[in-house]
Amino acid sequence: MQTEDIAFTNSRGRRLAARLDRPDGAAHAFALFAHCFTCDKTSKAAVRISHALAELGVATLRFDFTGLGESEGQLSPFSSNVDDLLAAARHMERLGAAPALLIGAGLGGAAVLAAAGDIASAKAVATIGAPGDPAHVLK
Repeated sequence: MQTEDIAFTNSRGRRLAARLDRPDGAAHAFALFAHCFTCDKTSKAAVRISHALAELGVATLRFDFTGLGESEGQLSPFSSNVDDLLAAARHMERLGAAPALLIGAGLGGAAVLAAAGDIASAKAVATIGAPGDPAHVLK
């Protein structure tokens, strides 16, 4: 497995830090992982899932939402997480690695559910402990 540090810009011009975990051979598919509310791309869940997918031939991008981990900006409302996911998916597409699988943990999972309809390459969505509707959590 190979890990590559990547950065891209969101719609508000903030630099978001990411890592792309690739299998040793050619990737069969690409996935995008969204971490939980106060986690980052180095959380145990993000790393373990991303590495396991790489072993199965799926390259996975895991990134820090605005204001978390190594990404710029202030921690923002939930809607910015959705925007960040869309920016990540667009960046992956520019790299020739459009995500077919969207994965999210906690509020990252809720953001994945909210963004999935706007990511044309998405074929499947998986969530871990995600609220179906984040409204009650955001209060």
